Amino acid sequence: MEKTDTRKLPSSAQYELRKQVVRLKQAGRSGREISEITGLSQEHISRVWRSFQKDGESAIKIKTRGRRLGAERVLNPEQEKTLRNMMIDKTPDQLKFPFALWTRRAVQVVAEKHFKVLLTLRTVSNYMKRWGFTPQKPMKLAYEQKPEAVKAWLNQSYPEIVRRAKEENAEINWGDETGVEADDYTAKGYAPKGRTPVLRLTGSSKRTRINMISAITNQGQVRFMMYKEKMSPSLFIKFMARLVKQSTKKVFLIVDNLRTHHSRKVAKWLAIPETKTRIELFFLPPYSPELNPDERLNSDLKGQIRSGLVARTQDDVKRKIRSSMKIIQNRPERVKKYFQDQRVAYAA
Repeated sequence: MEKTDTRKLPSSAQYELRKQVVRLKQAGRSGREISEITGLSQEHISRVWRSFQKDGESAIKIKTRGRRLGAERVLNPEQEKTLRNMMIDKTPDQLKFPFALWTRRAVQVVAEKHFKVLLTLRTVSNYMKRWGFTPQKPMKLAYEQKPEAVKAWLNQSYPEIVRRAKEENAEINWGDETGVEADDYTAKGYAPKGRTPVLRLTGSSKRTRINMISAITNQGQVRFMMYKEKMSPSLFIKFMARLVKQSTKKVFLIVDNLRTHHSRKVAKWLAIPETKTRIELFFLPPYSPELNPDERLNSDLKGQIRSGLVARTQDDVKRKIRSSMKIIQNRPERVKKYFQDQRVAYAA
């Protein structure tokens, strides 16, 4: 009779066979008889029976295979918890260590300093994977940004704008400026190993640049205006006048603190009675571009511009911007997704 390889059986089947061996032994059956009935080797039957006689029922229960939870880990559970919380709540420089972000080396140094434990870089990688930590591109914030100003904007200023918008039947727009140059090309291309692909750009020293100002709403509406020169009060007023003309509601326009936005000429235009009833300007906290959803539009636009054929002249750049912006304008759901970014979700 072919013997049963219990290693290939599920744990429940193994346990049932062991209980059967014990029952047959208690009934006075010999090892040979039990072997013929169960298909187990007499040696295996003897081991099961000896274990049962020594430690009873618990001896034949199936034990969990593999290492115990936490076995052969360098840090104990309390140390793991402490280190993990440190990484969640603080940056290394806040803990007086010479690192801006949590790298493997930073974790290594902190573990050695706090717990007198030397972790290899591979061990650090294993801990990060076990905790669900992944290497990520950091969100960059200006050093000059004041956290209290951001908090006040999120908790007081913006909710008040929303309240007033509902009360006055106004439409909230988020505005921003950006610029695109002809050689602003970052796409990658496939090529045989060792043969770097070549991208031919214009050798002219003259900058081929087109600027753009745009405004978006959380309903997916997009308006934009291109210009060649630097942003000026006159250009900003021209754009705001277009917003007013194209909107059936009063416009609440939220922008950054560019000096042009705060100019006397702009303030004077906004103070005109007929203008005042059609548009109002609000300002984000200083050094806080991450709070502006229109920044996502700029990134989306440049992602399209930096692919396809290279733009070599201003007219080429202008055509690419207009084509890309028309695509975005016709896809409001795409624009609404800008507001799903956790940094601007408050504006959704």
